[in-house]
Amino acid sequence: MKFRIDNALSPKLATLLTAAGHEAVHVRTYGMHAAKDEEILARALKEDRIVVSADSDFATLLALQEASSPSLISFEAPTLLLAQNYVEILLSAFATLDPELISGCVAAFRKHRLRVHKLPFQPEFAVGGRAGN
Repeated sequence: MKFRIDNALSPKLATLLTAAGHEAVHVRTYGMHAAKDEEILARALKEDRIVVSADSDFATLLALQEASSPSLISFEAPTLLLAQNYVEILLSAFATLDPELISGCVAAFRKHRLRVHKLPFQPEFAVGGRAGN
């Protein structure tokens, strides 16, 4: 898998993912450490990379754009301190996440729980199946 690691996470995460056999690039590698989230998403889409971040704004942008890609792995309210801890969680989840990441999803880790939402996000419907009520 190919990953784009956001500035909210350590560049060491990219190094560790690469050592584990994945292709991972931190935004600093491209001088994008101060880039807007929209630019990071656009570059990830162009390069067919999965964005890994601790910034919840990416999920909001994907929803607003009604995007079906790129996939996002988000660490919400991260309590992890070391890049190695992030890698361990990611590697253990890849077997389950692989098909969803390929088809387009937001995978959110929060307090060691994983929630996966397929992209594009579906509109909310009121009870009874009628929209807008």
